[in-house]
Amino acid sequence: MNEKVLKTLEYDKIIEMLAEKANSAPGKKLCRELVPSTDLEEIRKNQRHTADALRRLFRFGSTSFGNNKDISFSVRSLQIGSTLSIPELLNIAAMLDNVSRIKSYGRQDRHGDKAEDYSRAGNDSTTRGDARDKDSPNPRGGGPAEGGTPTDTLDEYFELLTPLTGLSTEIHRCILSEEEIADDASPKLKSIRRSMLQTNDKIHSQLMSMVSGSYRSYLQDAVITMRNNRYCIPIKAEYKGQVNGMIHDQSATGSTYFIEPAAVVELNNKLRELELEEKEEIGKILADLSAQAGTHTEELLNDQKVMTLLDFIFAKAELAMALNATEPIFNPDRYINIRKGRHPLLDRKKVVPIDIHLGRDFDLLVITGPNTGGKTVSLKTMGLLTLMGQAGLHIPAADRSELSIFTEVYADIGDEQSIEQSLSTFSSHMTRIVHILEHADADSLCLFDELGAGTDPTEGAALAIAILSHLHDRGIRTMATTHYSELKIYALSTSFVENACCEFNVETLRPTYRLLIGIPGKSNAFAISSKLGLPDEIINAAREQIGQEDKTFEDVISDLEQSRITIEKEQTEIAQYKERIRILQEQLQQKNDKIDQAKDRILREANEKARSILQEAKEIADETIRDFHKAGAGTDIRELEKKRQKVRDKIGEKNAHLSVSGSLKAPEKKTIDPRKLKKGDLVKIVSMGLQGTVSTLPDAKGGLFVQCGIIRTRTNVSDLVYAEEKSVTAPSPLKGAAGSGKIKMSKTMSISTEINLLGKTVDEALSELDKYLDDAYLAHLPSVRVVHGKGTGALRCAVHGHLKRLKYVQEYRLGEYGEGDSGVTIVTFK
Repeated sequence: MNEKVLKTLEYDKIIEMLAEKANSAPGKKLCRELVPSTDLEEIRKNQRHTADALRRLFRFGSTSFGNNKDISFSVRSLQIGSTLSIPELLNIAAMLDNVSRIKSYGRQDRHGDKAEDYSRAGNDSTTRGDARDKDSPNPRGGGPAEGGTPTDTLDEYFELLTPLTGLSTEIHRCILSEEEIADDASPKLKSIRRSMLQTNDKIHSQLMSMVSGSYRSYLQDAVITMRNNRYCIPIKAEYKGQVNGMIHDQSATGSTYFIEPAAVVELNNKLRELELEEKEEIGKILADLSAQAGTHTEELLNDQKVMTLLDFIFAKAELAMALNATEPIFNPDRYINIRKGRHPLLDRKKVVPIDIHLGRDFDLLVITGPNTGGKTVSLKTMGLLTLMGQAGLHIPAADRSELSIFTEVYADIGDEQSIEQSLSTFSSHMTRIVHILEHADADSLCLFDELGAGTDPTEGAALAIAILSHLHDRGIRTMATTHYSELKIYALSTSFVENACCEFNVETLRPTYRLLIGIPGKSNAFAISSKLGLPDEIINAAREQIGQEDKTFEDVISDLEQSRITIEKEQTEIAQYKERIRILQEQLQQKNDKIDQAKDRILREANEKARSILQEAKEIADETIRDFHKAGAGTDIRELEKKRQKVRDKIGEKNAHLSVSGSLKAPEKKTIDPRKLKKGDLVKIVSMGLQGTVSTLPDAKGGLFVQCGIIRTRTNVSDLVYAEEKSVTAPSPLKGAAGSGKIKMSKTMSISTEINLLGKTVDEALSELDKYLDDAYLAHLPSVRVVHGKGTGALRCAVHGHLKRLKYVQEYRLGEYGEGDSGVTIVTFK
């Protein structure tokens, strides 16, 4: 791709935006070297890399490659056996630490919490999709393949990384900073530094005894100082002969001499020897670390290469996220269809998206219209998005936008007249056009701004038509802007050539920046002049200067424009009607749902009432039968007959109620999907009329246990429905035959397996926790989850202290990874 067009279309500014997204210097360098490709397979691979990196950013957040520094010089030094300096070794360790983090980041697809990740990705997709076409697919690409395992073209790069954890750990163990080697780097270094410390102590001890003792009157100041890297004491000039030792320095005034007493000369000498030994031992340690690193030069170079490439790929994804860009579809047919495209250098909140297509129904597009209407922006948007797509970058456009492969993009945009070369505006334009005509072929995309401008309008229009015809005959995809009416007629009368215009509102004298393909643009000169106050007689005189054919053509354009506006208004009204119909349909559906719910509730209540009536009738009948059985020979027959009649009357009364209830249709049982059932769900056992909580998940045949108060019942998932959280009544198994009894089931049937204490004070939390644990224990829950958060740890300590005092608590522990970590406590009951 020629360098000139990259600057003309401002591709270099996009590259700078891309480089800012990279974290490391090598990554930024790779970004600045990015140029559009002409290999379709390479482009698709690069686009796939960007899409997969974008998907990871949305699912797992961003990561950093900041410690990926250029270590090629250090590696070459290792290859020839040189010893690296402390900063060089630290750079290698920092890069390896970064490699370890990036490799862990790359493994999240396979080892992370997939359910949570997909949920988060789905939420992001909803938010992101609002700014896009509603019919757009997932902008991230990739996603789960069959079996739930994500497919990702970046996996191979993450797998190529070798963290060399042992090497980085050893470097950090030995080197604490650029100025400090650890004492434990080697046994000998530790011994040397211990000796140095002891020697220092001896020197200070002796000098302090002198300073506070016999030499006190000789001292200028009662301090110990260093001169020439040796410990000295400051002696007044008049007493220098009284102190036996070596003079190392004199003050500027000559009143003080810095003397090393003879008593500590030997100790100072020993200290210097130890310092030399320390320096020598540090050299050995660095040499040993360098030798260890030297055995991994290939891995180090490979790590840096892969890290740089990943930094580059994720920079492309970060740019796509910033631009709200999508992956374009590439075709080999030289067809372009940009949907809702935006120029990436304009504010996306203000820029008006445009639709551009070229290469299928027509290969030459002529855009007309007034100045400042957006013609040049449309031209640059087409060219820049083509370059970005071929460079493997996502484009700021709606999903399903299509691009093609062009070996060259040529652009004649802007005025580049040169005083030194004696080139006028027209000459500079024509020079570039000649160059384009010489080099363009069928695989080129040509963009011309104000074609034929800068000279006589008649000749300029003729030249423009001839140039466009030449490009059209050669099958070159071309897009041009112009003011000439002759080019509008040329586009109308030539096959595979299409008109377009940038919409302009004459009433407000402002462009709308919408690109309308298929409609030639009006200059609107007379209308604009009239709105701005130019006298009517002048405008009428100007109209008379225009030929009848030109008037007729302008009238046709006006009619077309008016028809277009009318059609758009009608389409807007139709869309509004459709939206109202949709809202009414939703409201009707909601009403129907409410009616169905009310119907189900009425039927359920009727059936429960019928069951109660039957139970009561049965108990009355049983009581009567017992009375008959107890009757002896002397029993009054009339008394028995009265009891029998009483039973008949009650049964008749109950039958009347049953006939009413039986006439109602039984409610449909809403079955439960076993895959969606979770422990702790509130359910109702239909056959028993009992309500409880799910204790175990269904087995292969649907069998599971439900905790109904203090009773743990085995049933089948087909006999369950979801229940509302309320107390239920059930026939009492303890009631005697003399009557019908009902007991109130405890609310512990629906006790949750988790309590949330976040935001509460310690006193409030412990009070609520104590009551909850009592209910959970009575409900026979095996274990519960207490959410107290991390914070300062005060609430967690209070909860643990309370749990220690509860006799029915068997054990408690902090949550593990995936359970909430130290923000929750898992409590198990006895």
